[in-house]
Amino acid sequence: MGRKWANIVAKKTAKDGANSKVYAKFGVEIYVAAKKGDPDPETNGALRFVMDRAKQAQVPKHIIDKAIDKAKGSADETFTEGRYEGFGPNGAMLIVDTLTNNVNRTAANVRSAFGKNGGNMGASGSVAYLFDNKGVIVFAGDDGDSMFELLLDADVEVDDVEAEDGTITVYTLPTDLHKAVETLRENGVEEFQVTELEMIPQSEVVLEGDDLASFEKLYEALEDDEDVQKIYTNVEGF
Repeated sequence: MGRKWANIVAKKTAKDGANSKVYAKFGVEIYVAAKKGDPDPETNGALRFVMDRAKQAQVPKHIIDKAIDKAKGSADETFTEGRYEGFGPNGAMLIVDTLTNNVNRTAANVRSAFGKNGGNMGASGSVAYLFDNKGVIVFAGDDGDSMFELLLDADVEVDDVEAEDGTITVYTLPTDLHKAVETLRENGVEEFQVTELEMIPQSEVVLEGDDLASFEKLYEALEDDEDVQKIYTNVEGF
C-alpha cells in the first residue's frame, strides 16, 4: 500500500508541477484556512497543515505568501465546502469535494462534467458509504512497528501502519491526523510525502480500454474545474 501512495503522489506531483490551476486551488484553501484563524502557521494548525500539503505539491512560495497576505488584508470572500457523488463506467465511483464562492456555478459545472463524459450524478450518500474516511501519512522509513508504538504512546488513534520498500504509511482516525503529523515531526520525521484526509474505497475496480479512456476524461474534466479541491475514486491507480 505504501508503494501505491508513493506512486499516486509522484504521478500527481508531476502533473501539479505544470498546472497553474492546482496553485490557484491551494491559494483558495490557504486563504480560507488563514481567514478562519490566525494567519500565522505557527499558531494556526489548520493553516500549517494546508501549507505542508501545498509544499508537497510543489506550489511556489510566492503563491502561498500571496494567499496569506490576502487573508491578512480587508478582503472577505466567503467560500462554501461541498461534496458531490457519482458514477463512471463499469463500476467506477467518484466523490468530488469542492470549495467555492458560487455554489450554483459549481453544482452546474460538476453535473455537466459527469453528463458530458459518460458519468452519472448520484444522490448524497450513494457512493460515500462504500469508502472509509481516514488520515493518511506517508514518509521514508523502514521500522513501522516503532512508529506504531510511538503514535500509540502519544494517544493517537491508529488504524494501521505499513512498511514497504523504504516507505511507511500510517492510517489514522480523521480527527487524529494533525496530532499524528505533529508527533512524528517532533520525533524526527522531517519530510512527508503525503499528509491527507482521504476517502479510501473498501474495494477497487480495474478499468481498461475504452472504459479507462472514458473514466480519464471524466476525471480530468472534474479535476480541471477551479472549484474542485479533491477527487476520491475506487478506480485503481487514481
